[in-house]
Amino acid sequence: MNSEVNEWYKGRNVLVTGASGLMGKVLIEKMLYSVPDIGCVYALVRSKRGKTPESRIEDMWKLPLFSRIRGEKPHMMKKLIPVSGDIMYDNLGIDPKVLEQIYDEVSVVFHFAASLRLEAPLKEGLEMNTKGTMRVLDVAKRIKNLVSFVHLSTAFCYPDYSRMAEKVHDPPANPYEVLNAASWLTDEQVNLLTPSLLQAHANSYTYSKRLAETLVKEQYPDLPVCVVRPSIVTPSYKEPIEGWVDNLNGPVGLMVGAGKGVIRSMHCIGHYHAEVIPVDIAINAIIVIPYYINSLPEKSPEIPVFNLTSGDDRDTTWKEVLDVGKATVRKYPFEGPLWYPDGNIRHNKFIHNICVLFFHILPAYFIDFLMLIFGQKRFMVRIQNRISVGLEVLQYFTTREWWFDTHNFKALSTRLNQVDTKTFPMDLKIIEVEPYIESCMLGAKMFCLKEKLENLPKARLQNNILYVLDLLVTAFVFYLLPLYLLATYVEPFRMILSFGGPFVRYLPLVGKAVFTEG
Repeated sequence: MNSEVNEWYKGRNVLVTGASGLMGKVLIEKMLYSVPDIGCVYALVRSKRGKTPESRIEDMWKLPLFSRIRGEKPHMMKKLIPVSGDIMYDNLGIDPKVLEQIYDEVSVVFHFAASLRLEAPLKEGLEMNTKGTMRVLDVAKRIKNLVSFVHLSTAFCYPDYSRMAEKVHDPPANPYEVLNAASWLTDEQVNLLTPSLLQAHANSYTYSKRLAETLVKEQYPDLPVCVVRPSIVTPSYKEPIEGWVDNLNGPVGLMVGAGKGVIRSMHCIGHYHAEVIPVDIAINAIIVIPYYINSLPEKSPEIPVFNLTSGDDRDTTWKEVLDVGKATVRKYPFEGPLWYPDGNIRHNKFIHNICVLFFHILPAYFIDFLMLIFGQKRFMVRIQNRISVGLEVLQYFTTREWWFDTHNFKALSTRLNQVDTKTFPMDLKIIEVEPYIESCMLGAKMFCLKEKLENLPKARLQNNILYVLDLLVTAFVFYLLPLYLLATYVEPFRMILSFGGPFVRYLPLVGKAVFTEG
């Protein structure tokens, strides 16, 4: 039995925007490894930090992500063609000759390029996510043999709906009018208008993505477009290697911050379900979608939409994720932690804010004060400010329960034969929570922080020292010092403590304050 997905892609050329991002890289690796008869993959990459697209692709090949292709199918590397371009420009900034080649040869487009900065100013999100999508669609309209255009959106772009259906709903505003207004308003003016524009949206990312979906929907059925909405994308489950991740966005950054002892409190409803999807599972679905849509006997009257989420099948809560994460970081501690990793989630926002004051802000100012005394560069307050912004954005997703329809997503596997079912697994229910979270932590440790496992004994020693220090500081600040102050300045309280006898007498600070005569 042969792969029907591979047969469908046979000889077809693909264009990928956002090729250098996490999902773009995993998509390219999976297609080159598991779809060997594909024509070629045009990867839209912009110059960055003085590096040309070609040199960035060369650097990409050296990543552990592509190790199995380097070892087993090195010839497939020739099928990846870097294209210099940027969705911030008309015609994507592509050289006219290359653009004509794309018009003639490409038949499948995966539009992944986007600004993932949830805290980004609205104007930036609109320019990249909404207008950028418009520019990619303009290019797609001129592709002569286009059979599929896959637009990558987000599962969280409809916060005003209690349940997300697999359809594109009406936008909160006309995207053309919003883009037009943003084009002539100053940044300051757009920032002033942002709250009234966002309405139920907590950030510019989900808002700009929602407007982009409307632009994509307008092209259907004239263009073979579809919308794909993954939930929070997390490190790979199995492919190409367990725990692969190359950035600290979302839960991974939270795990690292907590593991380093920098993040000690997070506002989160522990019993709410964790709505995440491993990047390789999402990519498997995305590769299958063009084949699936084109294999259906009839064309859908509405634009196809796929919610790549766990839907109603989930049973993992944020508290479980935290508990397993804490156990894992004690087993595989990070190197050079700032403090012992013993943070927690708080359901109550007021209590969380108090914890942030005592465990985040005050220690940051204390550390910077020490840096100032010793003539060193101050950094901790700046880092904590960035963490606070990131937490505020992420907490929007962890303090709400999200529900999704996943009928279309689940239907993908029903049209796969045995070979493709094995090659492109999409069943989220097979994932075991503890081993997977452990692989995520190890992936962040090895691939993002570049820490080696042979250094674990040293890291564990540091962790144990910080554990004892944490106990001592906690005992002094939250127990001994308050008791000492109460015993010193509140006579009735001192008399009560005096009944403690020898136990109170030998408590540091407290004993002397209570038994002043002795």
